[in-house]
Amino acid sequence: MSTDVHDLVIAGSGIAGLSAAVYAARADLDPLVLEGDEPGGQLTLTTDVENYLGFPDGVGGMELVQRGKEQAEQFGAQFEHGRIEDAALDGRPFELSLSTGDTIHTRALIVATGASARWVGAENEDELMGYGLSTCATCDGAFHRGDDVLVIGGGDSAMEETLFLAKFADSVTVVHRRGELRASEIMADRARDHDDVQFRWNTELEAIHGSQEEGVTGATLVSHPDGYPTEKVESGIDVERETVDVGGVFYAVGHTPNTRFLDETAVERDESGYIFTQADDVGRPTARTTVEGVFAAGDVADPRYRQAITSAGTGSMAALDAEEFLETLRESDELTAAATA
Repeated sequence: MSTDVHDLVIAGSGIAGLSAAVYAARADLDPLVLEGDEPGGQLTLTTDVENYLGFPDGVGGMELVQRGKEQAEQFGAQFEHGRIEDAALDGRPFELSLSTGDTIHTRALIVATGASARWVGAENEDELMGYGLSTCATCDGAFHRGDDVLVIGGGDSAMEETLFLAKFADSVTVVHRRGELRASEIMADRARDHDDVQFRWNTELEAIHGSQEEGVTGATLVSHPDGYPTEKVESGIDVERETVDVGGVFYAVGHTPNTRFLDETAVERDESGYIFTQADDVGRPTARTTVEGVFAAGDVADPRYRQAITSAGTGSMAALDAEEFLETLRESDELTAAATA
C-alpha cells in the first residue's frame, strides 16, 4: 500500500476525466487519472464524432480520446489502470481501494466515471456497436439520413431519440416489449402523431444483422400478443419472428451511472445513482458534491445531455473547483502549522 498522498485523483478517463486532467495538470496539481475498466469511456464506441467543436470534418471517438490523453500527459498528468472499488471519504486524506488491489490516498477526488448505456442482449450487438448500432441519437442520428431505423425502448428517452431521428431517417420504428409506453403522455403523443414514426408493440429485438464493413443491414424481431416475447422464448412458448431491413438500431433503454463505489459514502445521488452537484452561495452551479473535496464531472452527474462537449465543460469546472479547494486547504494547513509552532 502506497503511503504517498496525492493532491488530486481523477476517476475516469473519458472526455470529462481528460478535460479535468488537462486543467489540473496545467495548474501543477500533478493529477493521477484512474483509467477504469474501459479507458476512454462511451466515446470509444463511436466511430465518428461530427458535433465536437474544432473538428469540421469529424473525428473518430477513439482518436479524440487518445488526443486528450496525450494532451493531459504533456502537461504532467499520470495515468494508471484500475477502478475504485471502495472509497473512504469520511476522513482526510481520502482512502481509495482499487480493483488492482492497491490503496491510494488523496486530498481531493474528481468522479468522472461516466454512465454505461444499457444493452438488450441482442445477437451481434457487441460486433456492431458503433457500426450502425448506437446508444445516442444526438451523436449518430445524422449518419442515418434516408435510412429506416429502429429505436428500442418505451420511455421518455426513447421518445426523444425517436423524434430526433425522425429529422433524418425515412422512417423510425419504436420497438417496445409491452403494449403501452412508459413515456409521459406528452412525449408519447408527440411520437404517435409523427407521420414518420411507427410502433411495434409487444416486440423485442433478438438479433442485429450486418458487419463492421457494411454497417447494420437488418434485424430480427420477436413478438407475442401478451408482450415480453423474449421471456416467452425462454419458457418454450411459441413467438412470431420477422426479419426487417434497417440501416440503424438505437438503444434507448436507459443508462446506469458508474457510482456503486460511493454507496457507503455521504456523496448524495438520485434514485438512479447520478451524483447531485451543488450550487455556490449565490446559486451558481459548481462541480462540488455533498462531500467537501469530492467533485463530479460528465455523465456521472448528467442524466440529461450526455454529450462529449458538455462532459468536457464540466470536467474543466471540476478541475477549477478542485484547484480552489486545494488552495484553501493549503492555506488552512499553513495557518494551523503557524499557530502550533
